[in-house]
Amino acid sequence: MTATAGARPDGAAPSPGPLAGLRVLDLATLFAGPLAATLLGDYGAEVIKVEHPHRPDPSRGHGPAKDGVGLWWKLLGRNKKTVTLDLSHPDGREVLLRLAAGADVVIESFRPGTLERWGLGWDELSARRPGLVLARVTGFGQFGPYARRPGFGTLAEAMSGFAAITGEPDGPPTLPPFGLADAIAALTTSYAVMAALHARAATGRGQVIDLALIEPMLTVLGPQPLWYDQLGHLQPRTGNRSPHVAPRNTYRTADGAWVAVSTSAESVAARVMRLVGRPEVIDEPWFATAEGRARHADELDTAVAGWIARHDRAEVLSAFEKAEAAVAPVYDVREVMADPQYRALGTITEIPDDELGTVRMQNVLFRLSATPGAIRWAGRPHGADTDDVLTGIGLTGPEIDALRAAGAL
Repeated sequence: MTATAGARPDGAAPSPGPLAGLRVLDLATLFAGPLAATLLGDYGAEVIKVEHPHRPDPSRGHGPAKDGVGLWWKLLGRNKKTVTLDLSHPDGREVLLRLAAGADVVIESFRPGTLERWGLGWDELSARRPGLVLARVTGFGQFGPYARRPGFGTLAEAMSGFAAITGEPDGPPTLPPFGLADAIAALTTSYAVMAALHARAATGRGQVIDLALIEPMLTVLGPQPLWYDQLGHLQPRTGNRSPHVAPRNTYRTADGAWVAVSTSAESVAARVMRLVGRPEVIDEPWFATAEGRARHADELDTAVAGWIARHDRAEVLSAFEKAEAAVAPVYDVREVMADPQYRALGTITEIPDDELGTVRMQNVLFRLSATPGAIRWAGRPHGADTDDVLTGIGLTGPEIDALRAAGAL
């Protein structure tokens, strides 16, 4: 049975979340900033998504749709109230400042200088709310020779060194087929927001977060700058192999499926080689170190690939489990959604939705024992909460109508 979003194992009602009482204004688009806001909303923050009246967040039109409803937005827009507001309009600017006066966090992803041009820079925002945290998420940061360039995750994946080490040795640099740099930047942004809020608890003052997509992506690549600095070492493309350990690869089974094998520990590598019928290599002097095994990757890979090719996937997984060796099936999303471990964790959850009935999507990112997160609703229609949110900051119905007639909403 698919787990319900926010359900607790003991059957108790979901908590309001550890970030309840926090108000976040999401002014960002595509994709790091909005995903950071989603992560905060998953754990109880009130997130208000601000979109242009005539140019909605582009994620609403990205990827497949059902009955004209963009499915990506259902994920990215979950737990967010949706408001339309033209920030470049003088009246829209004033409404945003009123919203900011009651907010804790603003997340934006405009090119540097855009908010300032609209009279919505840090000076204006912090004057209304001294404790505000402003997270500015861009491709290249707020200063430097590339600051004003358009920046997307693909560029970060290229410039960070990720693409250069990804792919087959004789093939081209390879980009991921999903928003990897954006997702890493989103996780980093949500962490940065929490760090800034922790500092605010001590000082009472907010601050600006300057996050460039190129930097978190570089960080997760590990010690490459250190290796180059100290040794002049450039990591090559090695396909699915690791330059530091072997056997480590994907292997095709007799029934045409694929499995991945990892042997970072010598003990696990030894179990694998015994399993595949090559125990004699364990006694070789080079086998005792990860680097030594990596230098003999051809020999080890040939043995492992040959054994796996003679067995169906179920047989391979069973044999590796009995041997206490590390293996995993290479899944597509159909298999992810049917896997018993994901089901036990509640990783995929069902969400009631006014537009699509019920939708299934990834659950909140981690489990907290006392104050768990929850998905309260999937992404809502463009501007669905405009009137309710603006009424909440003191605007009357006639005032909202006038703003709409003026083109500010």
